Amino acid sequence: MSKTITVTAGDVSLYHVAGRELADAAQWWRIAQANGLSDPDLSWLTGPVPLVIPGVDPSLTTGLPETAS
Repeated sequence: MSKTITVTAGDVSLYHVAGRELADAAQWWRIAQANGLSDPDLSWLTGPVPLVIPGVDPSLTTGLPETAS
């Protein structure tokens, strides 16, 4: 189940968000895909931005997309 959170400039990258929200920073790409982003850098933020956070996927044994099943 996905949820929406608000990120700000203090959330430096999707790595940080994924680590906090998915307990695996390497899964930043899942958040990027859910939000139409391609770069984990959030330094472009000038104000609060909502992000969709996908639910934790217990079938993933690694955060890397090319090895995710």
